[in-house]
Amino acid sequence: MLIETRSIDYIPLAERHGKVWHLWPVWFTGGANLATLATGIVGIALGLDLAWNTVAIVLGSALGTFFMAFHSTQGPQLGLPQMIQSRPQFGRRGALLVWGVALVTYIGFNAFNQVLAGQTMHELAGTDTRLTFVLFTGASVALAIFGHDSIHVAQRWLAYILIACMLVFSVGAGVTGLPWGGLDAESFKKVPFLTQLFASAAYQLSWSIYVSDYSRYLPRNVGVTESFLWTYIGALIGGAWMMEVGAIVAALSPGVEVAVAVQTGGDAILHGLGTVLLAAALGGLVTITAINFYGGSLTLLSAVDSFHPIRCTRDKRILSLLAVAATASTIALFLTGDFVSGFGDLLAILLYLFTPWTAINLIDFYVVRHSCYSVREIFNPDGMYGQWNWRGLLAYAVGFVAMIPFFSTGLYRGPVAQWLGGADVAMLVGLPVSTIVYLLACRSMDMAEDRRRAIAADRGLDDPEPVPSAA
Repeated sequence: MLIETRSIDYIPLAERHGKVWHLWPVWFTGGANLATLATGIVGIALGLDLAWNTVAIVLGSALGTFFMAFHSTQGPQLGLPQMIQSRPQFGRRGALLVWGVALVTYIGFNAFNQVLAGQTMHELAGTDTRLTFVLFTGASVALAIFGHDSIHVAQRWLAYILIACMLVFSVGAGVTGLPWGGLDAESFKKVPFLTQLFASAAYQLSWSIYVSDYSRYLPRNVGVTESFLWTYIGALIGGAWMMEVGAIVAALSPGVEVAVAVQTGGDAILHGLGTVLLAAALGGLVTITAINFYGGSLTLLSAVDSFHPIRCTRDKRILSLLAVAATASTIALFLTGDFVSGFGDLLAILLYLFTPWTAINLIDFYVVRHSCYSVREIFNPDGMYGQWNWRGLLAYAVGFVAMIPFFSTGLYRGPVAQWLGGADVAMLVGLPVSTIVYLLACRSMDMAEDRRRAIAADRGLDDPEPVPSAA
Protein backbone atom coordinates (compact mmCIF):
# COMPACT_ATOMS: atom_id res chain seq x y z
CA MET A 1 0.00 0.00 0.00
CA LEU A 2 1.21 3.49 -0.85
CA ILE A 3 1.49 6.26 1.72
CA GLU A 4 -1.48 8.61 1.40
CA THR A 5 -0.65 11.95 -0.27
CA ARG A 6 -3.85 13.86 0.57
CA SER A 7 -4.42 15.65 3.86
CA ILE A 8 -6.79 18.58 4.44
CA ASP A 9 -7.28 19.20 0.72
CA TYR A 10 -10.31 18.23 -1.37
CA ILE A 11 -10.61 14.65 -2.67
CA PRO A 12 -11.43 14.94 -6.41
CA LEU A 13 -14.22 12.72 -7.75
CA ALA A 14 -11.68 10.88 -9.92
CA GLU A 15 -9.92 9.65 -6.75
CA ARG A 16 -13.05 8.54 -4.90
CA HIS A 17 -13.25 4.84 -4.15
CA GLY A 18 -14.54 2.28 -1.66
CA LYS A 19 -17.98 0.99 -0.73
CA VAL A 20 -20.33 2.50 1.80
CA TRP A 21 -20.49 -0.74 3.84
CA HIS A 22 -16.77 -0.30 4.55
CA LEU A 23 -17.83 2.28 7.15
CA TRP A 24 -19.21 -0.23 9.66
CA PRO A 25 -15.93 -2.05 10.42
CA VAL A 26 -14.08 1.27 10.79
CA TRP A 27 -16.40 2.35 13.57
CA PHE A 28 -17.10 -1.09 15.02
CA THR A 29 -13.40 -1.61 15.62
CA GLY A 30 -13.07 2.03 16.61
CA GLY A 31 -15.46 1.32 19.47
CA ALA A 32 -14.25 -2.18 20.35
CA ASN A 33 -11.04 -1.30 22.18
CA LEU A 34 -9.66 -1.01 25.72
CA ALA A 35 -10.60 2.67 26.15
CA THR A 36 -14.21 1.75 25.43
CA LEU A 37 -13.99 -0.94 28.11
CA ALA A 38 -12.99 1.78 30.56
CA THR A 39 -16.04 3.85 29.57
CA GLY A 40 -18.36 0.99 30.51
CA ILE A 41 -16.80 0.77 33.98
CA VAL A 42 -17.67 4.35 35.00
CA GLY A 43 -21.13 3.55 36.41
CA ILE A 44 -19.99 0.32 38.09
CA ALA A 45 -17.16 2.22 39.82
CA LEU A 46 -19.79 4.59 41.25
CA GLY A 47 -21.84 1.73 42.70
CA LEU A 48 -24.42 1.18 39.95
CA ASP A 49 -25.84 -2.33 39.48
CA LEU A 50 -24.89 -4.14 36.29
CA ALA A 51 -28.49 -4.21 35.03
CA TRP A 52 -29.04 -0.46 35.32
CA ASN A 53 -25.51 0.17 34.02
CA THR A 54 -26.40 -1.82 30.89
CA VAL A 55 -29.49 0.33 30.31
CA ALA A 56 -27.39 3.49 30.71
CA ILE A 57 -24.78 2.20 28.26
CA VAL A 58 -27.33 1.37 25.57
CA LEU A 59 -29.29 4.63 25.91
CA GLY A 60 -26.16 6.80 26.08
CA SER A 61 -24.48 5.06 23.16
CA ALA A 62 -27.62 5.34 21.04
CA LEU A 63 -27.85 9.07 21.77
CA GLY A 64 -24.20 9.94 21.10
CA THR A 65 -23.95 7.75 18.00
CA PHE A 66 -27.07 9.36 16.50
CA PHE A 67 -25.33 12.73 16.15
CA MET A 68 -21.98 11.17 15.26
CA ALA A 69 -23.40 9.18 12.34
CA PHE A 70 -24.98 12.27 10.79
CA HIS A 71 -21.50 13.79 10.53
CA SER A 72 -20.40 10.74 8.53
CA THR A 73 -22.75 11.67 5.69
CA GLN A 74 -20.87 14.96 5.18
CA GLY A 75 -17.72 13.22 3.92
CA PRO A 76 -18.97 12.00 0.51
CA GLN A 77 -20.78 15.30 -0.12
CA LEU A 78 -17.83 17.60 0.56
CA GLY A 79 -14.76 15.39 0.10
CA LEU A 80 -13.09 17.14 3.05
CA PRO A 81 -11.90 16.15 6.54
CA GLN A 82 -14.39 16.81 9.31
CA MET A 83 -12.84 19.73 11.15
CA ILE A 84 -12.03 21.90 8.09
CA GLN A 85 -15.78 21.87 7.46
CA SER A 86 -16.23 24.12 10.51
CA ARG A 87 -15.00 27.18 8.62
CA PRO A 88 -18.40 28.10 7.11
CA GLN A 89 -20.00 28.14 10.58
CA PHE A 90 -17.19 29.79 12.56
CA GLY A 91 -14.97 31.52 9.99
CA ARG A 92 -11.45 30.77 8.85
CA ARG A 93 -9.90 31.78 12.17
CA GLY A 94 -13.00 31.43 14.30
CA ALA A 95 -12.82 27.67 13.65
CA LEU A 96 -9.60 27.64 15.68
CA LEU A 97 -11.88 27.42 18.72
CA VAL A 98 -13.20 23.98 17.81
CA TRP A 99 -9.89 22.87 16.35
CA GLY A 100 -8.21 23.61 19.68
CA VAL A 101 -10.82 21.50 21.43
CA ALA A 102 -10.32 18.73 18.86
CA LEU A 103 -6.56 18.70 19.38
CA VAL A 104 -7.06 18.42 23.14
CA THR A 105 -9.36 15.46 22.46
CA TYR A 106 -6.94 13.64 20.18
CA ILE A 107 -4.00 14.17 22.51
CA GLY A 108 -5.99 13.46 25.69
CA PHE A 109 -7.50 10.23 24.38
CA ASN A 110 -4.17 8.98 23.11
CA ALA A 111 -2.40 9.76 26.38
CA PHE A 112 -5.01 7.63 28.17
CA ASN A 113 -4.70 5.00 25.43
CA GLN A 114 -0.97 4.75 26.01
CA VAL A 115 -1.47 4.32 29.75
CA LEU A 116 -3.97 1.54 29.04
CA ALA A 117 -1.55 -0.09 26.61
CA GLY A 118 1.14 -0.03 29.30
CA GLN A 119 -1.17 -1.68 31.83
CA THR A 120 -2.27 -4.27 29.30
CA MET A 121 1.18 -5.31 28.15
CA HIS A 122 2.35 -5.46 31.75
CA GLU A 123 -0.56 -7.76 32.50
CA LEU A 124 0.01 -9.90 29.40
CA ALA A 125 3.79 -10.11 29.29
CA GLY A 126 5.19 -8.22 32.29
CA THR A 127 6.84 -5.64 30.02
CA ASP A 128 8.10 -2.26 31.22
CA THR A 129 5.43 0.42 30.85
CA ARG A 130 7.69 3.00 29.21
CA LEU A 131 8.99 0.47 26.69
CA THR A 132 5.37 -0.29 25.86
CA PHE A 133 4.77 3.42 25.22
CA VAL A 134 7.49 3.42 22.59
CA LEU A 135 6.39 0.22 20.83
CA PHE A 136 2.68 1.02 21.01
CA THR A 137 3.16 4.57 19.76
CA GLY A 138 5.49 3.41 16.98
CA ALA A 139 2.92 0.93 15.67
CA SER A 140 0.11 3.50 15.80
CA VAL A 141 2.17 6.21 14.12
CA ALA A 142 3.26 3.84 11.36
CA LEU A 143 -0.35 2.97 10.54
CA ALA A 144 -1.35 6.65 10.61
CA ILE A 145 1.51 7.53 8.24
CA PHE A 146 0.23 5.07 5.63
CA GLY A 147 -3.12 6.76 6.10
CA HIS A 148 -6.73 6.38 5.07
CA ASP A 149 -6.79 3.14 3.04
CA SER A 150 -4.46 1.25 5.40
CA ILE A 151 -6.57 2.25 8.40
CA HIS A 152 -9.70 1.00 6.62
CA VAL A 153 -8.10 -2.39 5.89
CA ALA A 154 -6.74 -2.80 9.43
CA GLN A 155 -10.13 -1.95 10.94
CA ARG A 156 -11.89 -4.44 8.65
CA TRP A 157 -9.70 -7.40 9.63
CA LEU A 158 -9.75 -6.53 13.31
CA ALA A 159 -13.54 -6.26 13.28
CA TYR A 160 -13.94 -9.96 12.48
CA ILE A 161 -11.40 -11.00 15.12
CA LEU A 162 -13.04 -8.82 17.77
CA ILE A 163 -16.54 -10.08 16.95
CA ALA A 164 -15.37 -13.66 17.46
CA CYS A 165 -13.70 -12.87 20.81
CA MET A 166 -16.57 -10.77 22.12
CA LEU A 167 -19.14 -13.34 21.03
CA VAL A 168 -17.37 -16.13 22.93
CA PHE A 169 -17.07 -13.89 25.98
CA SER A 170 -20.73 -12.81 25.88
CA VAL A 171 -22.09 -16.34 25.45
CA GLY A 172 -19.80 -17.60 28.20
CA ALA A 173 -20.83 -14.78 30.53
CA GLY A 174 -24.50 -15.52 29.90
CA VAL A 175 -24.05 -19.21 30.65
CA THR A 176 -21.85 -18.65 33.72
CA GLY A 177 -24.23 -16.21 35.37
CA LEU A 178 -23.63 -12.59 36.31
CA PRO A 179 -24.37 -10.33 39.29
CA TRP A 180 -27.02 -8.35 37.41
CA GLY A 181 -28.91 -6.88 40.34
CA GLY A 182 -32.46 -5.79 39.60
CA LEU A 183 -34.17 -3.30 37.32
CA ASP A 184 -36.27 -1.87 40.12
CA ALA A 185 -36.67 1.49 41.83
CA GLU A 186 -34.75 0.39 44.92
CA SER A 187 -31.57 -0.48 43.01
CA PHE A 188 -31.77 2.59 40.72
CA LYS A 189 -29.15 5.25 41.55
CA LYS A 190 -29.77 8.48 39.68
CA VAL A 191 -26.31 10.05 39.72
CA PRO A 192 -24.29 6.95 38.72
CA PHE A 193 -26.92 6.11 36.09
CA LEU A 194 -26.79 9.56 34.46
CA THR A 195 -23.01 9.66 34.78
CA GLN A 196 -22.72 6.37 32.87
CA LEU A 197 -25.37 7.41 30.33
CA PHE A 198 -23.68 10.68 29.43
CA ALA A 199 -20.18 9.17 29.60
CA SER A 200 -21.32 6.68 26.96
CA ALA A 201 -22.93 9.47 24.92
CA ALA A 202 -19.80 11.63 25.17
CA TYR A 203 -17.55 8.78 24.11
CA GLN A 204 -19.64 8.06 21.02
CA LEU A 205 -20.10 11.76 20.24
CA SER A 206 -16.33 12.29 20.41
CA TRP A 207 -15.98 10.36 17.11
CA SER A 208 -17.82 13.25 15.45
CA ILE A 209 -14.68 15.33 15.10
CA TYR A 210 -13.19 12.94 12.55
CA VAL A 211 -15.95 10.63 11.37
CA SER A 212 -16.14 12.11 7.85
CA ASP A 213 -12.35 11.77 7.51
CA TYR A 214 -13.10 8.12 6.72
CA SER A 215 -16.05 8.68 4.41
CA ARG A 216 -14.58 11.54 2.36
CA TYR A 217 -13.08 9.19 -0.25
CA LEU A 218 -16.46 7.60 -1.00
CA PRO A 219 -18.24 8.55 -4.27
CA ARG A 220 -20.45 11.61 -3.96
CA ASN A 221 -23.55 9.66 -5.01
CA VAL A 222 -23.51 7.62 -1.78
CA GLY A 223 -26.91 8.13 -0.17
CA VAL A 224 -27.27 10.00 3.11
CA THR A 225 -29.35 7.18 4.58
CA GLU A 226 -26.78 4.52 3.61
CA SER A 227 -23.78 6.32 5.05
CA PHE A 228 -25.72 7.18 8.21
CA LEU A 229 -26.93 3.62 8.81
CA TRP A 230 -23.61 1.86 8.12
CA THR A 231 -21.83 4.27 10.46
CA TYR A 232 -24.54 4.12 13.13
CA ILE A 233 -24.77 0.33 13.14
CA GLY A 234 -21.01 -0.20 13.33
CA ALA A 235 -20.34 2.46 15.95
CA LEU A 236 -23.32 1.64 18.17
CA ILE A 237 -22.78 -2.12 18.25
CA GLY A 238 -19.00 -1.93 18.62
CA GLY A 239 -19.12 0.79 21.28
CA ALA A 240 -22.05 -0.40 23.39
CA TRP A 241 -20.97 -4.07 23.22
CA MET A 242 -17.43 -3.34 24.36
CA MET A 243 -18.66 -1.00 27.09
CA GLU A 244 -20.86 -3.84 28.32
CA VAL A 245 -17.86 -6.19 28.35
CA GLY A 246 -16.09 -3.60 30.50
CA ALA A 247 -19.06 -3.35 32.85
CA ILE A 248 -19.24 -7.15 33.18
CA VAL A 249 -15.56 -7.61 34.04
CA ALA A 250 -15.75 -4.69 36.49
CA ALA A 251 -18.77 -6.26 38.19
CA LEU A 252 -16.91 -9.57 38.44
CA SER A 253 -13.68 -7.96 39.70
CA PRO A 254 -14.54 -4.66 41.41
CA GLY A 255 -11.85 -2.08 42.15
CA VAL A 256 -9.04 -3.42 39.95
CA GLU A 257 -7.33 -1.94 36.88
CA VAL A 258 -9.04 -2.35 33.51
CA ALA A 259 -6.48 -4.78 32.09
CA VAL A 260 -6.50 -6.96 35.21
CA ALA A 261 -10.32 -6.96 35.29
CA VAL A 262 -10.50 -8.13 31.66
CA GLN A 263 -7.97 -10.90 32.21
CA THR A 264 -9.61 -12.11 35.42
CA GLY A 265 -13.17 -11.85 34.09
CA GLY A 266 -12.38 -13.57 30.80
CA ASP A 267 -10.48 -16.39 32.47
CA ALA A 268 -13.37 -16.92 34.88
CA ILE A 269 -15.57 -17.72 31.88
CA LEU A 270 -13.06 -19.77 29.88
CA HIS A 271 -9.41 -20.44 30.67
CA GLY A 272 -7.20 -18.24 28.50
CA LEU A 273 -10.11 -16.15 27.16
CA GLY A 274 -9.04 -13.11 29.20
CA THR A 275 -5.64 -13.05 27.52
CA VAL A 276 -7.12 -13.47 24.03
CA LEU A 277 -9.69 -10.73 24.65
CA LEU A 278 -7.03 -8.39 26.01
CA ALA A 279 -4.79 -8.99 22.99
CA ALA A 280 -7.66 -8.37 20.55
CA ALA A 281 -8.77 -5.22 22.36
CA LEU A 282 -5.15 -4.04 22.40
CA GLY A 283 -5.09 -4.41 18.61
CA GLY A 284 -8.18 -2.21 18.45
CA LEU A 285 -6.45 0.29 20.71
CA VAL A 286 -3.48 0.48 18.31
CA THR A 287 -5.74 1.30 15.35
CA ILE A 288 -7.92 3.84 17.17
CA THR A 289 -4.77 5.53 18.45
CA ALA A 290 -3.58 5.69 14.84
CA ILE A 291 -6.93 7.26 13.90
CA ASN A 292 -6.46 9.85 16.64
CA PHE A 293 -2.95 10.67 15.43
CA TYR A 294 -4.20 10.90 11.85
CA GLY A 295 -7.07 13.20 12.83
CA GLY A 296 -4.81 15.27 15.06
CA SER A 297 -2.39 15.87 12.20
CA LEU A 298 -5.23 17.05 9.92
CA THR A 299 -6.53 19.39 12.62
CA LEU A 300 -3.06 20.81 13.27
CA LEU A 301 -2.59 21.44 9.54
CA SER A 302 -6.00 23.14 9.40
CA ALA A 303 -4.94 25.45 12.23
CA VAL A 304 -1.65 26.34 10.53
CA ASP A 305 -3.47 26.95 7.25
CA SER A 306 -5.68 29.51 8.99
CA PHE A 307 -2.70 31.78 9.57
CA HIS A 308 -0.60 30.94 6.54
CA PRO A 309 -2.11 29.04 3.58
CA ILE A 310 -0.10 25.88 2.97
CA ARG A 311 0.29 23.51 0.06
CA CYS A 312 -0.85 20.09 1.20
CA THR A 313 1.89 17.48 0.91
CA ARG A 314 2.57 14.04 2.32
CA ASP A 315 5.63 15.32 4.22
CA LYS A 316 3.64 18.05 5.99
CA ARG A 317 1.04 15.50 7.07
CA ILE A 318 3.73 13.20 8.47
CA LEU A 319 5.52 16.02 10.33
CA SER A 320 2.28 17.23 11.92
CA LEU A 321 1.43 13.63 12.86
CA LEU A 322 4.79 13.21 14.62
CA ALA A 323 4.22 16.46 16.55
CA VAL A 324 0.86 15.24 17.83
CA ALA A 325 2.33 11.84 18.75
CA ALA A 326 5.22 13.42 20.66
CA THR A 327 2.85 15.61 22.68
CA ALA A 328 0.52 12.74 23.61
CA SER A 329 3.45 10.51 24.58
CA THR A 330 4.93 13.19 26.84
CA ILE A 331 1.63 13.58 28.69
CA ALA A 332 1.17 9.79 28.97
CA LEU A 333 4.51 9.41 30.71
CA PHE A 334 3.35 11.69 33.52
CA LEU A 335 -0.23 10.42 33.95
CA THR A 336 -0.81 9.10 37.44
CA GLY A 337 -3.73 8.41 39.75
CA ASP A 338 -7.04 6.63 39.26
CA PHE A 339 -7.47 5.91 35.56
CA VAL A 340 -11.23 5.35 35.55
CA SER A 341 -12.20 8.51 37.45
CA GLY A 342 -9.78 10.62 35.41
CA PHE A 343 -11.10 9.13 32.19
CA GLY A 344 -14.67 9.80 33.31
CA ASP A 345 -13.86 13.48 33.94
CA LEU A 346 -12.23 13.74 30.50
CA LEU A 347 -15.35 12.33 28.86
CA ALA A 348 -17.58 14.79 30.72
CA ILE A 349 -15.43 17.76 29.67
CA LEU A 350 -15.41 16.61 26.04
CA LEU A 351 -19.19 16.30 26.15
CA TYR A 352 -19.46 19.91 27.26
CA LEU A 353 -17.04 21.17 24.63
CA PHE A 354 -18.43 19.25 21.64
CA THR A 355 -22.15 19.52 22.31
CA PRO A 356 -22.47 23.11 20.98
CA TRP A 357 -20.21 22.38 18.00
CA THR A 358 -22.07 19.27 16.86
CA ALA A 359 -25.42 21.10 17.08
CA ILE A 360 -24.14 24.07 15.04
CA ASN A 361 -22.30 21.99 12.45
CA LEU A 362 -25.23 19.65 11.79
CA ILE A 363 -27.96 22.30 11.75
CA ASP A 364 -25.90 24.38 9.32
CA PHE A 365 -25.30 21.42 7.00
CA TYR A 366 -28.81 19.95 6.98
CA VAL A 367 -31.12 22.91 7.64
CA VAL A 368 -29.42 26.25 6.95
CA ARG A 369 -27.24 25.56 3.89
CA HIS A 370 -28.68 22.19 2.85
CA SER A 371 -25.15 20.80 2.20
CA CYS A 372 -24.34 23.56 -0.32
CA TYR A 373 -20.79 24.76 0.41
CA SER A 374 -17.92 25.96 -1.72
CA VAL A 375 -14.76 23.87 -1.31
CA ARG A 376 -12.67 26.57 -2.96
CA GLU A 377 -14.04 29.28 -0.67
CA ILE A 378 -13.32 27.17 2.42
CA PHE A 379 -9.63 27.43 1.51
CA ASN A 380 -9.75 31.03 0.23
CA PRO A 381 -8.18 33.42 2.83
CA ASP A 382 -10.41 36.25 1.53
CA GLY A 383 -13.37 34.03 0.73
CA MET A 384 -17.09 34.25 1.36
CA TYR A 385 -16.93 32.55 4.78
CA GLY A 386 -14.71 35.26 6.28
CA GLN A 387 -12.14 35.12 9.06
CA TRP A 388 -14.68 35.22 11.89
CA ASN A 389 -18.34 34.19 11.76
CA TRP A 390 -20.16 35.77 14.71
CA ARG A 391 -23.18 33.52 14.24
CA GLY A 392 -21.39 30.27 15.01
CA LEU A 393 -19.23 31.79 17.74
CA LEU A 394 -22.23 33.36 19.46
CA ALA A 395 -24.27 30.13 19.31
CA TYR A 396 -21.31 28.16 20.69
CA ALA A 397 -20.73 30.63 23.55
CA VAL A 398 -24.41 30.83 24.55
CA GLY A 399 -24.84 27.04 24.34
CA PHE A 400 -21.72 26.41 26.44
CA VAL A 401 -22.61 29.01 29.08
CA ALA A 402 -26.15 27.60 29.31
CA MET A 403 -24.67 24.21 30.23
CA ILE A 404 -22.41 25.46 33.04
CA PRO A 405 -25.05 25.30 35.82
CA PHE A 406 -25.65 21.66 34.80
CA PHE A 407 -21.97 20.58 34.84
CA SER A 408 -21.16 17.75 37.24
CA THR A 409 -17.60 16.45 37.39
CA GLY A 410 -14.94 15.83 39.99
CA LEU A 411 -13.57 19.26 39.11
CA TYR A 412 -16.76 21.35 39.26
CA ARG A 413 -20.45 20.86 40.05
CA GLY A 414 -22.91 23.52 38.96
CA PRO A 415 -25.84 24.74 41.10
CA VAL A 416 -28.52 22.95 39.07
CA ALA A 417 -26.48 19.72 39.12
CA GLN A 418 -26.22 20.05 42.92
CA TRP A 419 -29.97 20.58 43.14
CA LEU A 420 -30.42 17.42 41.05
CA GLY A 421 -28.25 15.49 43.48
CA GLY A 422 -25.17 15.54 41.24
CA ALA A 423 -26.93 14.39 38.05
CA ASP A 424 -25.39 15.72 34.83
CA VAL A 425 -27.89 16.61 32.07
CA ALA A 426 -25.83 19.38 30.44
CA MET A 427 -25.96 17.80 26.99
CA LEU A 428 -29.76 17.97 26.96
CA VAL A 429 -29.48 21.73 27.51
CA GLY A 430 -26.57 22.55 25.21
CA LEU A 431 -27.96 20.88 22.09
CA PRO A 432 -31.26 22.79 21.83
CA VAL A 433 -29.85 26.12 23.07
CA SER A 434 -26.99 26.14 20.53
CA THR A 435 -29.35 25.07 17.75
CA ILE A 436 -31.96 27.75 18.48
CA VAL A 437 -29.43 30.56 18.84
CA TYR A 438 -27.70 29.60 15.58
CA LEU A 439 -30.98 29.37 13.66
CA LEU A 440 -32.06 32.79 14.96
CA ALA A 441 -28.67 34.30 14.06
CA CYS A 442 -28.88 32.87 10.52
CA ARG A 443 -32.21 34.56 9.82
CA SER A 444 -30.30 37.64 8.64
CA MET A 445 -28.36 35.64 6.01
CA ASP A 446 -29.26 35.82 2.33
CA MET A 447 -29.25 32.08 1.71
CA ALA A 448 -30.09 32.40 -1.99
CA GLU A 449 -27.00 34.59 -2.50
CA ASP A 450 -24.88 32.27 -0.34
CA ARG A 451 -25.91 29.31 -2.48
CA ARG A 452 -25.34 31.20 -5.74
CA ARG A 453 -21.82 32.22 -4.71
CA ALA A 454 -20.92 28.70 -3.55
CA ILE A 455 -22.06 27.11 -6.82
CA ALA A 456 -20.30 29.74 -8.91
CA ALA A 457 -17.03 29.41 -6.96
CA ASP A 458 -16.86 25.62 -7.39
CA ARG A 459 -17.74 25.54 -11.07
CA GLY A 460 -15.24 23.22 -12.78
CA LEU A 461 -13.88 21.96 -9.45
CA ASP A 462 -13.53 18.41 -10.77
CA ASP A 463 -12.48 19.25 -14.30
CA PRO A 464 -9.20 17.54 -15.23
CA GLU A 465 -6.17 19.78 -14.95
CA PRO A 466 -4.80 20.91 -18.34
CA VAL A 467 -1.79 18.98 -19.60
CA PRO A 468 1.25 21.30 -19.98
CA SER A 469 2.26 22.01 -23.58
CA ALA A 470 5.33 20.24 -24.92
CA ALA A 471 6.46 23.46 -26.59
